[in-house]
Amino acid sequence: MPLQGGVSTPASSCPVAKNHFPSPLNMTDKTNTKILLVDDEPNILVVLEFLVKKEGYQAFKAENGEQALLTMASQAPHIVVLDVMMPGMDGFEVARKIRANTRYDDTRIIFLTAKGTQEDRFKGYATGGEVYITKPFDNDELINTINEVVEFG
Repeated sequence: MPLQGGVSTPASSCPVAKNHFPSPLNMTDKTNTKILLVDDEPNILVVLEFLVKKEGYQAFKAENGEQALLTMASQAPHIVVLDVMMPGMDGFEVARKIRANTRYDDTRIIFLTAKGTQEDRFKGYATGGEVYITKPFDNDELINTINEVVEFG
C-alpha cells in the first residue's frame, strides 16, 4: 500500500515563502555530515536514526524543542529533520530560534510532520525550512531528499 505523505519545497508549493537558500553543503564524505533528528515519538526517532546511519551520516536525536536547541549548540549539525507537533516548544518555534542565530546560517531544516495543510507548509517555509515532508513518509523519499540537500543545498 503506498504511503500518503509528500515532499514539497518552497519553489514547488510556496511561491511567496520568505525563505533563504544557503549555499550547497558540498559534503563529499557523508560521515562528516551531522544530522539532528527531532521528534517526540521514540519509534519515529529509532527509524530515522537507522535510516540516516545506514546511509552513512552522523545522527543525533532530540525528543523535544529544548533538547534540539541544546544539541544544536553542542553539535552544530548540517541538517535538522524536525517534527512540528511536540510538547512545549513546537517545531516552528525551534526553526525560528535556529534561524535567529547566525551560527546556523548554513544549517538546513527539513520539516517531517503530520501537519500537511497549505497553511502549515507556508508557516514551515516562513520559519526557515528548506523542505517540508508530510507523514506518513516514504523511507527512500526521505533519504533521497536528505542526499539532495547535502549535495545541492
